[in-house]
Amino acid sequence: MRRIAFLLLDGYALLSTASALEPLRAANLFSPTLRYDITLLSATGTEARSSVGASFQTRPFQDAIPLFDVLFVVAGGTPARITDPALFAWLRQADRNGVALGGISGGAVVLAKAGLLENRRFTVHWHHYDDFETLPGDWLLERKLFVIDRDRYTCAGGSAPLDMMHAIIARDHGTGFAQKISDWFIQTEVRAAEAPQRNSLAARYGPLPDGVAAALELMQSHIADPLGQDQIAALSGLSTRQLQRQFRETTGRSVMEEYRRIRLETGKELIETTRIPLAEIAQMAGFSSQAHFSDAFRKAFGMAPSALRKKEGPA
Repeated sequence: MRRIAFLLLDGYALLSTASALEPLRAANLFSPTLRYDITLLSATGTEARSSVGASFQTRPFQDAIPLFDVLFVVAGGTPARITDPALFAWLRQADRNGVALGGISGGAVVLAKAGLLENRRFTVHWHHYDDFETLPGDWLLERKLFVIDRDRYTCAGGSAPLDMMHAIIARDHGTGFAQKISDWFIQTEVRAAEAPQRNSLAARYGPLPDGVAAALELMQSHIADPLGQDQIAALSGLSTRQLQRQFRETTGRSVMEEYRRIRLETGKELIETTRIPLAEIAQMAGFSSQAHFSDAFRKAFGMAPSALRKKEGPA
């Protein structure tokens, strides 16, 4: 059982919150045992009011010791105006306690203001992109539906939490179980044209068997914390041998070759667009050391990461 808390800041969007909560509720419903223990918190007391006036019963965050597995900050409205020192201190304490932190809709803005998104890839609702133009710091904002970077889980608002929770549940309990939940909510792959910030798997790879598509989704949502081949196969509902065969037939590469390529492309993009030290980029791309990353990078791109950085010049 994983303990997941949601800190609802007044003005949060009801749809975003429900899109995050309902998959977890369904996971508990479809399981013989409790999979997720959910706690709702607020900054204002025993009730958190949404943008449409509906509310949830909550506990004040000040009364809760931050010892959860994951804590999501859910914010709408104008999160850049939040200046609560007690709230920021409590979030930083959660981080020191080893709690993974997440932001839903404008929640990433609050995490950033608390100093908790440095050297982390993240995303936020498009409405809040401009907030990061005024916040001091070098931000790794990605215009994607959701981003999971090690112990940070961030997503846009609206129905985007459905997609992020699908990835989390698939990692925890396998893609077959996660698909049952998506089917329960009639969640399809059809998205509004402006919603996804990257091309679909089908656009990049062409038609894919279900198991291969599930494996690629797992890879792309686990860059900094790479899964093992057997894990990927099990979570995708296939044997390792089946997955390897289907991967070679559809991509021309092995499972782990493609996984490494995806992680190296992420590292390359970070080198080209940021000034983050190469040792940290190696970690963000899921490599155990800078030397390991540099060796793999050189084999893939024909140059060392340091050479690419010199080529790009100062930011």
